[in-house]
Amino acid sequence: MTLVDVHAHFLTEEYVAAAVRAGHLAPDGMPGWPRWSVSSQLELMDRHGISRAVLSVSSPGVHFGDDVRARVLARRVNEAAAGLAAERPDRFGFLAALPLPDLDGALAETGHALDQLAASGVAVLTNAAGRYPGDPRLEPLWRFLDEREAVVLLHPTSPPNWRDVALDRPRPLMEFVFEGVRAVGDLVLSGVLTRHPRIRFVVGDAGSVLPLLASRLELLADDGARLAAQLDRLWVDLGTSGLWPSGSEQVVYGSGFCFTPAAGVARQLSRLDRAGGDWRATTTANAARLLGDVPLAARG
Repeated sequence: MTLVDVHAHFLTEEYVAAAVRAGHLAPDGMPGWPRWSVSSQLELMDRHGISRAVLSVSSPGVHFGDDVRARVLARRVNEAAAGLAAERPDRFGFLAALPLPDLDGALAETGHALDQLAASGVAVLTNAAGRYPGDPRLEPLWRFLDEREAVVLLHPTSPPNWRDVALDRPRPLMEFVFEGVRAVGDLVLSGVLTRHPRIRFVVGDAGSVLPLLASRLELLADDGARLAAQLDRLWVDLGTSGLWPSGSEQVVYGSGFCFTPAAGVARQLSRLDRAGGDWRATTTANAARLLGDVPLAARG
């Protein structure tokens, strides 16, 4: 019971109902909404030696077109997650959902989540209504998160033009990987990582392909070596690839459950175990460095 899962998702009935009313009957092209409960989460964790899970809301996020409704929904899901973490601090933490692209709402919810709800950080989608991380309108949010030295899980979502590129396939299958690289590239090329070095970005699901991005930056971009070096500051989670990101030391474990089904989590862990090495101890120690609030029982 040593693993810390920094990329685990939860659902509430209120959240799913709001998403369905907004037209998300099949989120990101998946067959439908998965089922989630505290008992199913704990069962998966106990079966695979996961001591603690840091819960977050996955794509499509909480903003479905109306700022006021998004603010209310973000507060409700964050309060639900905070309740779980308060009831079982030995097993759960959480990353707060933000109602982006509503900047004022996101700033208010970030402060409330960090100061009042004891969130471990925030989760931000790779784009919010087409706004990628380097969009100048998001600068006040990055400045605030930098001041707090916050953890930010950069989670993939569908690209704005998904109807043109996904070819009627579920977007998590391939588009999420491209979205992760696109968002990270935007963080680098827009200078966000340089201006806000104290934000601890965790790249969800796309960590294994970041070395390819670094290579292209080095070859093709002006001052490519300096830009590529910025990628070394990023944290990456193992996501659904089950592959260790080459050249990276800041690696943490992420299951993607409940959107990654239990059987997929089992296959992911089996692949990592077969690869050898003490990856469990390494990622657990890294999670303690990243989060700082991991109970001693979870640090092995």
